Amino acid sequence: MSRDIQVTVDCADPGKLATFWAEALGYRVQDPPEGFATWDDALEAFGVPPEHRNDASAVNDPEGSGPRVFFQKVPEGKQVKNRVHLDLRAAPGLEGEERMAALEAEAARLVGHGATRLARHEPSPPLQGGHIILADPEGNEFCLD
Repeated sequence: MSRDIQVTVDCADPGKLATFWAEALGYRVQDPPEGFATWDDALEAFGVPPEHRNDASAVNDPEGSGPRVFFQKVPEGKQVKNRVHLDLRAAPGLEGEERMAALEAEAARLVGHGATRLARHEPSPPLQGGHIILADPEGNEFCLD
């Protein structure tokens, strides 16, 4: 049996991370409910107090094929390295220097949107094509692969 999945990220600032990951994944921040121009309008109408209007956010694949990514506010900060992380396929089909150049270009773009560069791992054939490790604005590690 096949299942739809949602990836959930605990964080301190759901709106900020949703904006970052929408850019990183080519997704869109989820639209507000029908009949509302903005999420703030919707949350106001639903009686959500201003201090809780950034408790959650989500991004969706505009083509509808990728999983929804949901960001939820939690009180504790990140403590250790992620046990699960996303690999962004930023250089499919490329090898060697061409692959690493494509990864470097995507790393530079994401750093411009708030990512932090952590490490570069050089290709080591036959199993490893090389990758770059970054962290999102709250320190969650992910790889450009």
